[in-house]
Amino acid sequence: MAIASSHPRLFVAGPLPSGGDVALDRAQAHYLGRVMRLEAGDKVLLFNGRDGEWLAAVEALGNGRCAVAVERLTRAQAAERGPWLAFAPVKKTGTDFIVEKATELGAARLLPVFTRRTNSARLNRDRLRQRAVEAAEQSGRLTLPEIAEPVTLDNLIGSWPAERALLVLDETGGGRPIARVLTDMRGARPTAAPPCCFLSGPEGGFEATELDALRKLDFVIPVGLGPRVLRAETAALAALSCWQALLGADE
Repeated sequence: MAIASSHPRLFVAGPLPSGGDVALDRAQAHYLGRVMRLEAGDKVLLFNGRDGEWLAAVEALGNGRCAVAVERLTRAQAAERGPWLAFAPVKKTGTDFIVEKATELGAARLLPVFTRRTNSARLNRDRLRQRAVEAAEQSGRLTLPEIAEPVTLDNLIGSWPAERALLVLDETGGGRPIARVLTDMRGARPTAAPPCCFLSGPEGGFEATELDALRKLDFVIPVGLGPRVLRAETAALAALSCWQALLGADE
């Protein structure tokens, strides 16, 4: 877990060279100047997902522009081996919420999946990426999760990497308790968190035929999240929270 800092933290796309200057975009300049009330000489933290986290000083700020001077490395780049999350998109704000919180909880890859009962037919990946950026800035994360192109459930399992377990969140009660499954996976691979992906269904749940087909696959493990029926958003994030609590220290 990253330690909270009093300095604003921003994601930038370009390189972060020591001693170099970085020009922030208009939205970032507005945030630093109008929201955070920063002035020349104040400090910010920058990261780009490749070069670690750097402390920088504001050199000029105003008229929708901001330039900062990169000073020193505060955290070296490190691999973040969080789980994947495959999820059926829900209503607009619900999908935004899943992406935001999954980023905070360390998901390395987000895979939107269209199941037979998926109600949302469109996704704005640019908007979802911005939600991930904001969550990474807030949470102290050094990387952004990859947001994959949406696929159908059949296409997802048809090209699935067999070495990565697919933990299906089974709302019918037919799955093993998730804590036991994750503990067993951790015991089988004690030196690092095992590669896995959670698959969360749509608001109406998976169809019975979909669950039957999934259960027949060698790489699929149905898991349960307890006795209550959870909303789609809640189920996805509850699974990631379990992973973070049981395996997050190995990330």
